[in-house]
Amino acid sequence: MTLVRHADHMQSASSVILIRPTGFGFDPETASSNAFQQRRTDPEVQRQAAVEFDGVLDALRQCGIGITVLEPIDPAAPNAVFPNNWFSTHADDSVVLYPMCTPSRRKERDPAMRNHLEQEGFEVKQVVDLTGSEQQGIFLEGTGSMVLDRVNRLAYACLSPRTNEQALADWCTRQGYTPVAFTATMDGNLTGQPVYHTNVVMSIGSRFAVVCFEAMPYPGERADVLRDLERSGRQVIPITLTQMHQYVGNMLELRGSKSVGRPSEAEQLHQEKNLHTFILLSGTAFNALQPDQRMALQTHGQMVPVPIPTIEAVGGGSVRCMLAENFLKRQ
Repeated sequence: MTLVRHADHMQSASSVILIRPTGFGFDPETASSNAFQQRRTDPEVQRQAAVEFDGVLDALRQCGIGITVLEPIDPAAPNAVFPNNWFSTHADDSVVLYPMCTPSRRKERDPAMRNHLEQEGFEVKQVVDLTGSEQQGIFLEGTGSMVLDRVNRLAYACLSPRTNEQALADWCTRQGYTPVAFTATMDGNLTGQPVYHTNVVMSIGSRFAVVCFEAMPYPGERADVLRDLERSGRQVIPITLTQMHQYVGNMLELRGSKSVGRPSEAEQLHQEKNLHTFILLSGTAFNALQPDQRMALQTHGQMVPVPIPTIEAVGGGSVRCMLAENFLKRQ
């Protein structure tokens, strides 16, 4: 396959949408397919999650990344802090709504999302509603299910109860992407439990890709993923299964208006636009990186680790899951 780069599509956003975790807690419905979740029901969970959420907001502000914070439509929703699963925004000013696997997560979808975003000053030209496939048991959970190469229009997806191959193909047809589907399991064995979301297996930045090939039991699929990433011109940084379990694959490249620390090579490339490149990840993930991996990533952006141990342990998701990229234009 020959990759065609689309100059009008930027890989990383300069603004994000977050939803406050007012009802955060352990969700037994989602835990059945998310092996990262740990049962914890003590009364400190919600308070600690709120503190960690504010820490993420502070880190974003320090980087000069645009922030829109919305209140959950269901204040008791335990997973509302992970909004990138039920909606995504795109550079054509569209918003896509996704079919969710569990009923508890379907309650997070806000039918007034378009109005909320327009009230915040963003232009929404179209809302694409894919939620009807829930009735057929067909699910695709946004940019949790798909890790997008927005420049080369590739959608990487590990298949699981939350990521249906036909739904992936339909989404790609609508959006003008090519699907790259593969299998990934928690222990790397074919009989192992599928990894619930692709964005804990891999992350794609403008000039790098972090990938857990050890989670992919089929050698042919590993080779296909590696080939497509290398053809995109990105530096491929492999991580281990142990590191995947520590959320090293769940990082997100963003662009901000402020310089934090020493400018990286990637930041210098964006200087003319007065933008800097940041790589957001959790403190757990940052501490799990090997020195050579950390050095490689630092050539592509300023790493911004944020401690969110409660959200990771109880919610089974990390920093990237909390950030819904906002590619909408200001009105």
